[in-house]
Amino acid sequence: MNIEPDRVDISVNVMQSNELPVQPTPLILDSLPNPPVANEVCPRRAMTQIDLMLLAIEALDLSGSEAILLMAHELELQGIIKNRVALWRLRSTNPLRRNSQRRSLTLPEAKAMVVVGCYLARRLTVLIRQLLLAYQQLSEKRLSPEHHFRLYEYLERFRAHFRSRMNPRRAAVAAYNSDEKLDELALNLLTQLLFCTGTYGMQRFWASLFDGEVA
Repeated sequence: MNIEPDRVDISVNVMQSNELPVQPTPLILDSLPNPPVANEVCPRRAMTQIDLMLLAIEALDLSGSEAILLMAHELELQGIIKNRVALWRLRSTNPLRRNSQRRSLTLPEAKAMVVVGCYLARRLTVLIRQLLLAYQQLSEKRLSPEHHFRLYEYLERFRAHFRSRMNPRRAAVAAYNSDEKLDELALNLLTQLLFCTGTYGMQRFWASLFDGEVA
């Protein structure tokens, strides 16, 4: 039986049109190397630290997750961080969250969130420096953060975000059972954000997520 060439071409074209195009990896992610981790997924600690970094940024920037989505679009990372739901799913890989997703964070996903977080931190550099300086000056005078409105506002917002989103039944969350302990965490994250704004800060922060975790 002879097969008509036109019909063969049509069937091939239909098959090709049904195939999803392979999405290229955004070039900006190439600035972060792939660590030799098992199955090319992020370890538990890395997923937690990335989410906490973004939580601190949300406490600094009143636009919250909207700022993250806008930056993702600006950096052409909307293929990974598509919308609010996608962002929530990525951040819910943090095992400390109330509604933690039972999935791992892939390296490209983790890179995208780190890049977005670091670029947002750079835009907030002046504010971050001001708050850390204010805390240092208050500490020298033995005064509480309540004496600096903007610093107190950041700490208050961070505590509210942490308590509303993290699972209190997790031991790592229960350890932050006081305002003082949460304030200490918030200040440590503020220092970490400032570290990210420096020369090669993004690369160094990325490497720190995998210290002692490589396969």
